Amino acid sequence: MNLELDHVFILVKPTAKVADLLLEHGFQEGPQNTHPGQGTANRRFYFANGMLEFIWVQDPNEARTGPGRDLGFAERAGNSTASPFGVIFVPGKKTISSEMPFPGWHYQPAYFPPPKGFHVGANAHTITEPLCFYFPFRDPGVSRPQPIRNPQMISEVIISTPSVDTEGVLGLVAQADRLSMRSASDHLMEITLDHRALERTEDFRPQMPLILHW
Repeated sequence: MNLELDHVFILVKPTAKVADLLLEHGFQEGPQNTHPGQGTANRRFYFANGMLEFIWVQDPNEARTGPGRDLGFAERAGNSTASPFGVIFVPGKKTISSEMPFPGWHYQPAYFPPPKGFHVGANAHTITEPLCFYFPFRDPGVSRPQPIRNPQMISEVIISTPSVDTEGVLGLVAQADRLSMRSASDHLMEITLDHRALERTEDFRPQMPLILHW
C-alpha cells in the first residue's frame, strides 16, 4: 500500500507532563497546539521524518459535542481499556489514486479550511483499537511555521493492541512502511530512531505506554 507514515500520537493526561521525560533525555520539543472543535491540545516532538505527539482532552464538553465528537477522545480518555494511540498517514510519493486507503468517513476539523479534512478509519468507534487518519492533501492550507526538529529518523513504529481488527483497518494500515501492528494483552507503542544507532532504550511505563529505542 502506498501510504506514508506522517506521525503518531499518544493520548495522555491533561497538560502531558509525561512529555517532560523526553526532555530529560535530550530531545527537543516543538510548538504546542490546540484543536478547536475537537476539545484537545498537544505537545509535539518533531523528528527528521515524522513526529511524536502527546495529546490530551482539554475541554471534555467540546470533545463530546464538537465537530470531532465521533473521534471519541473523551470516551477514550476515561477508559483504561481503550487504545491511547493514533496514527496519521499521508499519500505516498507515488500515489496516483484518489481512493481512500481504508474504509472510513470524512472528518472536517474546524482548524482546516474545507474540503481539506481527514479520512478517519471505520474502526474509530472500536475504542480498543488505535485511531487511524489519512490526510489526502500534503498541504493542509494553513500557515505552519517550520518547527524545531530532532535530527533522528523514525525507523520503525510498532503498536501492540489487544483488539481483533474488527473493521480490517489495522490490517490495511499495517502495510505502510515503518509501521507494524501486533496482537498483545496490553497497549504499547515502540518507536525506533536511527535503527538504534546509539543502542539506547528507555521504557516509559508505567507513566505512559511507550518504549523508545535510539
